[in-house]
Amino acid sequence: MHTEVLRAYRFALDPTRGQLEDLARHAGAARWAFNHALAAKVAAHKEWRAKVAALVEAGTAEAEARKQVRVPIPTKPGIQKALNAAKGDSRTGTDGLCPWWHEVNTYCFQSAFADADRAWKNWLDSLKGVRAGRKVGYPRFKEKGRARDSFRLHHDVKKPGIRMVGYRRLRLPKVGEVRLHGSGRELARAVDRGRAVVQSVTVARDGHRWYASVLCAVAMDVREKPTQRQTMRGTVGVDLGVKYLAALSQPLTEGDEASKFVANPRHLKAAEKRLVKAQRAFSRTQKGSGRRDKARRRVARLHHQVARQRAGAMHQFTKRLATGFAVVAVEDLNVAGMTRSSRGTVEAPGRRVRQKAGLNRAILDVAPGELRRQLAYKTSWYGSKLAVVDRWFPSSKTCSNCGWQNPSLTLSDRTFHCSNCESAMDRDWNAARNIARHAVLGDSQVACDRRETENARGALVSPGASRGGRRRAVKREDTGPPPVPPQRSDPLALPTPTRKVTGIQASLF
Repeated sequence: MHTEVLRAYRFALDPTRGQLEDLARHAGAARWAFNHALAAKVAAHKEWRAKVAALVEAGTAEAEARKQVRVPIPTKPGIQKALNAAKGDSRTGTDGLCPWWHEVNTYCFQSAFADADRAWKNWLDSLKGVRAGRKVGYPRFKEKGRARDSFRLHHDVKKPGIRMVGYRRLRLPKVGEVRLHGSGRELARAVDRGRAVVQSVTVARDGHRWYASVLCAVAMDVREKPTQRQTMRGTVGVDLGVKYLAALSQPLTEGDEASKFVANPRHLKAAEKRLVKAQRAFSRTQKGSGRRDKARRRVARLHHQVARQRAGAMHQFTKRLATGFAVVAVEDLNVAGMTRSSRGTVEAPGRRVRQKAGLNRAILDVAPGELRRQLAYKTSWYGSKLAVVDRWFPSSKTCSNCGWQNPSLTLSDRTFHCSNCESAMDRDWNAARNIARHAVLGDSQVACDRRETENARGALVSPGASRGGRRRAVKREDTGPPPVPPQRSDPLALPTPTRKVTGIQASLF
């Protein structure tokens, strides 16, 4: 199927010393514009609160006072119009709020104003319960040195100012032609052939490098159904872990049984010694000194290298899954809950806090949320489907042969022993087989950036999250036979389950 999708091409930049100053100047202008817009919104909000408080002191009920007071929150058009009248111009000696505005591209300001509007709207929607997911706090100002250096530029697609110059240079308005570390051949050819139209570019600093993410509207031939090779491989269950990056229900490479278990590269663990040394050197420096800034850049560079290694390995793995199988089945993991600290409180302190912190680092190094996010869009590109198993399904405690469940299984038990059918298999591989069998296709369970993942009852997964008019969790009625026998600790005291594995289910394994 021929369709148009938004796709980003990310390039590492190799700017000159002058271009580095231009990039930093643009990032600073975007940060200033965001803070300027947010300050106008905060001032209007404070005025509204003051008027409400005055009415409450006069005897008006607070609910009624909130309805009576109307103070409009300035948005991008009004903020931009007011700034144009008061910004000044250093070229003519006119003083103002930002007389240097002509030194940067105007879209730095416009994009920052739009980002401020979005941040304010996200907070209001979260406060009202309209926005799903975690609670969004009050918008904060961006502080130099703490906020990420980035800016976004747009252009007229009919007169493109953002374009490739050859295969190794990217032209940015007001900055010029910036050399790329790699090759931009794929993007340049797509634009030349009329298959891609550049919409915008986001330039950001990660560690010691500047990156440009070019957003394009790309005409792609998206497959509506899997290929013959994908259909033959069928469904693969993916059980993410720490010992292995993933255990698969069938080999990743056909004919290679060892590829059922994908090794965990442990990028953070490999760089731990260098990070500890760099962070200790950073802690010994004096605040505000040049050596402290140098040590800070060293720590940032190491973290950046780890992030790039992790991203590269993740993209390779997810693409092999999306292109190699018809259905990719994963678990609906609550990563935030899994990596929550066990420190506890003063009244009820936690146990084994350091051990849990080490486990949290190992889980986050695997990046299970990023893996599912990549699978969500890559499966739609390559004709495969993404299936998700219920978050509360005990995949590790259920026998993939007969369905018997062992509720007493612990994390230290690496081999699953079934007391019913007397089978023994690797714990993770057993979980992967269960995921492949019980995962359900459906876009409603695919995680994305615009809505929160729902659980099997159709409710929000975040504890205490406001529902905003959405339905509450309801008990699922099941009139047929249970998919698996009920949990029991002593299976010999109960009759053996009579559930049989059908031919379709057996073909999964």
